[in-house]
Amino acid sequence: MSRDRLLIDGCEINNWDAETIEELRRGGVDAVQATCAVWEDARGAIGRLLDWRDRFERHADAVVPAHSAADVEAAHRDGRTAVVLGFQNTAPIEDDPRLLEVFWTLGTRVIQLTYNSQNAVGGSCFEPRDAGLSRFGHTVVSEMNRLGLLIDCSHVGDRTTREAIDASSAPIAITHANPRWFCDHPRNKPDDVLAALARRGGVVGVTLYPTFIGGSDVRLEDFAGMVTRLVDQLGADHVAIGTDLARNWTDADLVALRHGRQLRNPPPASWPQWPAWFRSAADLPRVIDGLAAGGIDDGTIDKIAGGNWMRLYDDVFSRNAHATDVERDDAADLGTAAR
Repeated sequence: MSRDRLLIDGCEINNWDAETIEELRRGGVDAVQATCAVWEDARGAIGRLLDWRDRFERHADAVVPAHSAADVEAAHRDGRTAVVLGFQNTAPIEDDPRLLEVFWTLGTRVIQLTYNSQNAVGGSCFEPRDAGLSRFGHTVVSEMNRLGLLIDCSHVGDRTTREAIDASSAPIAITHANPRWFCDHPRNKPDDVLAALARRGGVVGVTLYPTFIGGSDVRLEDFAGMVTRLVDQLGADHVAIGTDLARNWTDADLVALRHGRQLRNPPPASWPQWPAWFRSAADLPRVIDGLAAGGIDDGTIDKIAGGNWMRLYDDVFSRNAHATDVERDDAADLGTAAR
């Protein structure tokens, strides 16, 4: 894979250590959106962000925080991986949208509206009845737009996702999900949701999580065929990669991740086996090569591999009123180049 091509993973939820960071470098990953909170309250999420601050200091030769598209480009030039910090739930803002600005100030740039259950913002993909975006949810969407926080609807219910797309003044993302026609699972997305996302300029990151591709036996050729069809369906500007890679967790961690504190006696669970062609971030170039072997042209692969995330980051992150003139100018230059 050409090192002139930006390679960005739109979502990983690893228990990060030196090995997983090294895997990013071996895979030539220029940027990754790293989940640093799911069920945490405000204080817990601040602690997770401070952990990342320590990690940036310990591994300064390999990873660097990214608050803008320009930061990703700078990391690419320096041979380091830019880390975009994100939450996979709005639990950390508790009932106070003002905390969104606190988390933006601490470096957060992506927030998913709900995780695996309904919250004050809206419905989850696993709820038997999706009630849609709440009044509080409309306030959260508006404030995220103002701050330049990217709205993620990966675990969000179909109705709530459609209403968030309509309510948002900025494009939104589904950072890690697949079309439901490829794998019939509630975490994957139906055609009407994907079409609405694309019409408003959003991006879907196709995921490699085994449960959402049909299991570990799915071939890379089948995955590439899904991406080819999705590009035909939505257009080349709206498809990217969000692996949902989850490294270094125990089965007990998976149970806690799925349920938080909602069940007194949650059922046991085990992490699924990943396909042989993708076990870590070091294998991402193999996935990109598989897309090329499937017949996707180089220009489209450039967009899928990283260009579409860069365009979306440029558009959304630069909307913050507190961004400096230099940051806005850099973002505008990058946006022109990406288009």
